[in-house]
Amino acid sequence: MNLTVKKGFPENFLWGGATAANQIEGAYDADGKGMSTSDYAAYKDPYATGKVNNFTFNVASKELEEYKANPDQYLFPKRWGINFYERYKEDIALFAEMGFKVFRLSISWARIFPTGLEEKPNEAGLAFYDKVFDECAKYGMEPLVTMSHYEMPITLTEKYNGWISRELVPLFEKFAKVILERYKEKVKYWITFNEMNMNLNSLYTGAGVLEDLVDNKLQAAYQASHHQFLASALAVKAGRGICPEAKIGCMINQIESYARTTKPEDQLQALKSNQLNMFYPDVQVRGEYPSYMNRYFSDNGIVINTEAEDEAILKEGKVDFVAISYYMSHVTEARGDAMKLAGTFDSPIKNEYLPKSQWDWPIDPIGLRISLMKLYDRYGIPVFVCENGLGAHDEISEDGKIHDDYRIDYIRKHVIQMKEAIKDGVELMGYTTWGCIDLISCGTSQMSKRYGFIYVDQDDEGKGSQDRIRKDSFYWYKKVIHSNGEDL
Repeated sequence: MNLTVKKGFPENFLWGGATAANQIEGAYDADGKGMSTSDYAAYKDPYATGKVNNFTFNVASKELEEYKANPDQYLFPKRWGINFYERYKEDIALFAEMGFKVFRLSISWARIFPTGLEEKPNEAGLAFYDKVFDECAKYGMEPLVTMSHYEMPITLTEKYNGWISRELVPLFEKFAKVILERYKEKVKYWITFNEMNMNLNSLYTGAGVLEDLVDNKLQAAYQASHHQFLASALAVKAGRGICPEAKIGCMINQIESYARTTKPEDQLQALKSNQLNMFYPDVQVRGEYPSYMNRYFSDNGIVINTEAEDEAILKEGKVDFVAISYYMSHVTEARGDAMKLAGTFDSPIKNEYLPKSQWDWPIDPIGLRISLMKLYDRYGIPVFVCENGLGAHDEISEDGKIHDDYRIDYIRKHVIQMKEAIKDGVELMGYTTWGCIDLISCGTSQMSKRYGFIYVDQDDEGKGSQDRIRKDSFYWYKKVIHSNGEDL
């Protein structure tokens, strides 16, 4: 029995940063790429409303007529991203300068299968990621690749209404097998789906489902999730055969819920809220649906359509590690809308003990430690923090630099709590900060919501030189990596 307390980050700890294809690549119609769901994430009249309209050119979509009447109101920032497609060598060199051990990115399904329906993949799309992975290898940087990160061929939304249809399961399996086979010598770490629990927040973003075509959004969310569970499990099973040394994980947006008071009713609600968050890794780590969901489905009139082989598929496709994004914690209480709030990204109940970001997100580093301990206690497999960071308005100072001490302070406090979690016994694989280079925001399609260590000269309308500028946090994170988390 080894009772030694670990003092800090292990020697092989994977420090790095995280991005997504639809938020950085641009070149939305280059080299045979098909249109994806994210290509239709519109940033509409940003200075007046700051809201996002997700829609597709489908006759059933409510926004279509409005778009036809006022097309100039709509911008599609994810179509241009930050032009990583052409500037990937420059960007990866900057990551290497910081000392990244790992770079998290995703593969655009529509680059490989433009409509998702093709029998043969698009070679130009495959070749692009070959070049990216080769560039990473030049610097000894491991890719951490997400197979599906909030995008899919738009044809699958138009033809099947996204993941609500079981037809997508074999199509995704085909896609997964192609990329696993193609990159088996270049990629050791994979994640099947990004934040699958986003289906409870935005059916279109997470599952490519047009909400106006479904009668019951909650039913649709869980049915879509079931099909993604199957697709994920089949991808894991394929990976076992194609690249048995690779590690394949699942991912959730981890939001720890605290009870507002010591009232037993509030404590019970916090437990139930956390169960809904853990439901997604419960299925993917344990290979079966947890019993607590039986009552939840019954109480909400949800009936998951399954087939005889589903149970075996889930059992055979259990993941190797749990990846999380962590930005905030929640407060919950026993109230009429408590279960509707559970599992959602934002909550109207605020924690009086926590400061807020410029986007009104509670900042809770200790909540990360609590989450890591709970996850490791629950599953006993490695955990990877693959998203964490601070979205803020960054400004170029008169000296031409970006002094983002607030970002350094945010990340420092979270690194300290990760180190404490390791001392607590958590097996933590790595840490990739979200948006290591400024990118298009997922939720708002803004450029002005910046997360990066590297500033990209581009505004919300896509105007600017796209020059890359190292922020103060760039040099600080370089020091953190070089010292393996000791010099903060």
